[in-house]
Amino acid sequence: MQAKFNPLQVIINPPGIQFGMPGDTIELYVVVINQGDQDAVIDLHFVFDEVFQNLTGWSSSPRESLALASQQNSDEVRFEFQIAANTLPGTYDYTLVVDSPLHYPQDTPITFPNQIKVLLQEQTAIRVNDPTFSIRPNTNPNKPLIFNPSEPLQVEIIVDNRSYLVDRFRLSCPDLDEDWFTINYPASGYEGSGLVSEVTALELNPGTKGQILLKFHPPGDTLAGSYSPTIRLYSENSPDLVLLDLVYIQIPTNYRLDIELHTILGQVSRSLGKYELSLANQGNIVRELILSLKSRDEEELYTYKFDPTEIRLLPNRSAVANLTVKPRPWWRKPWFGAGLVVNFQLDIKDQKNLPLPNTLPQGSLVWKPRPLWQFILLILAILGLLGGIGFILWRILNPDPLKLENFSAKDSQITEGDEVSLNWEIHHYKQLQKLVLTAKGSQPIEPIIYDFSNGIPEALGKGSTPLCQIQEEDLICSNVKTGVKTKGNYTFELQASYQNGIQLFSRTNQVSTQTTQVEIAEKPIAEVVNFQADKPQYIKGQNILLSWTIARPLLLQQIQIGGSADDETSYGEPITYKINQGNLADPKLKKLCTQQNQELRCTNIPIPAYKAGKFAFQIKAFSNGSQKTNFKKTESKIEILPKPFRIVSFTINGSDQPNLVLNEGTTATLSWRVEGEKENIQVKLLPYGDEVALSDSKQFPVNLAFPPQITLQVNDISNKQPPQQKGFVITVLKKVVPTPIPSINPIPPNPFQSPLPQR
Repeated sequence: MQAKFNPLQVIINPPGIQFGMPGDTIELYVVVINQGDQDAVIDLHFVFDEVFQNLTGWSSSPRESLALASQQNSDEVRFEFQIAANTLPGTYDYTLVVDSPLHYPQDTPITFPNQIKVLLQEQTAIRVNDPTFSIRPNTNPNKPLIFNPSEPLQVEIIVDNRSYLVDRFRLSCPDLDEDWFTINYPASGYEGSGLVSEVTALELNPGTKGQILLKFHPPGDTLAGSYSPTIRLYSENSPDLVLLDLVYIQIPTNYRLDIELHTILGQVSRSLGKYELSLANQGNIVRELILSLKSRDEEELYTYKFDPTEIRLLPNRSAVANLTVKPRPWWRKPWFGAGLVVNFQLDIKDQKNLPLPNTLPQGSLVWKPRPLWQFILLILAILGLLGGIGFILWRILNPDPLKLENFSAKDSQITEGDEVSLNWEIHHYKQLQKLVLTAKGSQPIEPIIYDFSNGIPEALGKGSTPLCQIQEEDLICSNVKTGVKTKGNYTFELQASYQNGIQLFSRTNQVSTQTTQVEIAEKPIAEVVNFQADKPQYIKGQNILLSWTIARPLLLQQIQIGGSADDETSYGEPITYKINQGNLADPKLKKLCTQQNQELRCTNIPIPAYKAGKFAFQIKAFSNGSQKTNFKKTESKIEILPKPFRIVSFTINGSDQPNLVLNEGTTATLSWRVEGEKENIQVKLLPYGDEVALSDSKQFPVNLAFPPQITLQVNDISNKQPPQQKGFVITVLKKVVPTPIPSINPIPPNPFQSPLPQR
């Protein structure tokens, strides 16, 4: 059959699969020839899936449109594939589509499936004559081969010998153990002659292709998941050539878990039921199981224990857990019959919520009936019950004696100044003769005696609000004052003397005693919780900002702030702030203080820094009605630096130029002024060396002994500030003394010289 003529001929360069590494750019060139009898517009674009889109980063397909006349060739159309740097090795499919829907709708579109093979970074760059290989079927991370445990997974390795020499090729999987795979090389044709016992390589002539079969058969305990073993091809002619590729394999998850429950001891009377649980992981994932039981009866009449309770099983591994079951409660044990049957079922939970078998093993335990001697014990118990009833009747005929109960203080902990109050209850108080209250503690008190021979005494029962109330046969006394107010720990004892018995029998005198403890704590005072300055160093004249926190401000009477130096000298008169029940008298202090949660918090309270030195400041809190004070010092001493000094001016004859020229015989007037505190600084005029005032002037004659340099130096006595100085370099010009002109004597006339002629 003759092939159908297509008016469009397409030339693709390079043809076939293309190779590249992550980060590389692959180029594809396309030439289209219009062999038809009409002009045509031809579109070029690509069809690809999401995996290829991630490879190139394309959001849409690149397109080119060509306008070709009849019998015209197009120029080379160039397409670029930029492989993403994070692309995993593998083979990725795409399709080139050549379409002309307007002019050749019957003959287009024409599709050209193609592939890009992303190589490993470790692979050697492939030259034109280097051998190559490809894997069929091709895989990538998103298109793995699915492994079926029932049969090996086979792939074909297609080797292309592009060199000009005969070459032998050998295959390996360096990432896998040998029991994972099997390599089969094609027969060479010499096996039957006995020359070769085993084929260990693929021999190819120049420019030919061959096939190697690679079978994967992972061991049975291989975990489910994705695997990407490396395939390496070795060339005998080019041993340094590294040819690599990856095969992506997906091993599906197998959740098979075999569970069996074996009964060791299933009928018990006094011992525990014993069972053995066998678990076998026939799947390919790690199982982490929690073992438990659930009842198959309406009531759960047992307790159980697994040893171990949690089991971790690797693939193709098994484990055994021991189960003990104890029937309960004891009174449900049958007296007669065949025994009580307790039914239960195994309840297993997977910590990762993996599937479990739909049906879990069930078990049962027979609780045998009680022995005969226990029946005898039951009869004895009934007899004991009858005896108890008789005792109850006797108690009815013999009423309860007086009982002293609930002897306690109204408050077991009170504050100094408050009085201890006691409460108690007396059941059947009519038998009471007297009460004696004694106390042992810091303050000795006389015993208090209440006589009940004539009824409730006046001290307890008189007044608008009597301390003791009668409720049926009970006497309830509340808030009985003791007169104890001094701080300390006290033990109060109440003795009740009464007559026990009923009128039909003789009475006996009895005493009932109870004690209670009371602690009287010291009266609280205001307490300084925190006291600090905002910084450790100030300059004289600034305000020291102090902050403090005082607990229980309602007890405050006044706050006093003072300071002292290392030599115990006082910073000055303490500053006092008056307070009345938490209310501050100073209006400035009110703005800077707040009360919250029974604490007075004052922030950035200004104290003038008027004295230089290091001082430890202290705050004292005086409380109302107490001679005790609470104080706190700042954690570190506060240093007050003197005011900074500076040289305002220093001139010679009104000039402050550093280099001056003075004439000998004149007078130099030195004037200066220094700002600072005189008691903290020292001013010297060098080289004269004398200490001078902060502001002054002096005159010096200018002569040849006048110093070449004059400096005004200011030093900090406490060495807290660096010294300052200002000076002049002086050049003295000598005074010029005019040289006297000697007198000229007249020359006597020469008698022999003739006079000048006269005109």
